[in-house]
Amino acid sequence: MPTHSDIPRTGAPRLRKPNATDGAAIWELVKDCKPLDENSMYCNLVQADHFRDTCIVAQLDGDIIGWISGHMIPDQNALFVWQVAVSAKARGMGLGKKMLLDLIERDVCDGATHLKTTITRDNAASWALFRGFARHIGGELTDEPHFTRDVHFEGRHDTEHMVSITIPSARDLKRAA
Repeated sequence: MPTHSDIPRTGAPRLRKPNATDGAAIWELVKDCKPLDENSMYCNLVQADHFRDTCIVAQLDGDIIGWISGHMIPDQNALFVWQVAVSAKARGMGLGKKMLLDLIERDVCDGATHLKTTITRDNAASWALFRGFARHIGGELTDEPHFTRDVHFEGRHDTEHMVSITIPSARDLKRAA
């Protein structure tokens, strides 16, 4: 008898806002996406519930195969992307970029002039995703050390670089899509 992972997948992933009931599946996905930092299941549940307007899940055949957690930074016109997770079985589909595009096109992000995220220097997949995303939308990408190894992490975590991507106007975005 075939296992769930052996069943052929059909169609394209559906992008949607998460629900609190997605918290456990999101937590499992993040755990499977090294080198992402694992949060508690409760943290992912709260993100899916309280920040659902600035978070997104990709679902295919009943499984959550993609997740982005984010929030609007208070007193800034910026969407901060905390984590991007794409299941190994969904990589190579451009899902990360599709989820980012969906997020910046939401009404709640209308005032965002920048997308920001932090990335360690050794996270090649994240750098590739965000550089490709910036090129795709015609945005400028800059970065600088933000949370540093010695000052913020007491030597226990690599420096996180703040990446900032300008978000073009809605009219220019439609041309990029």
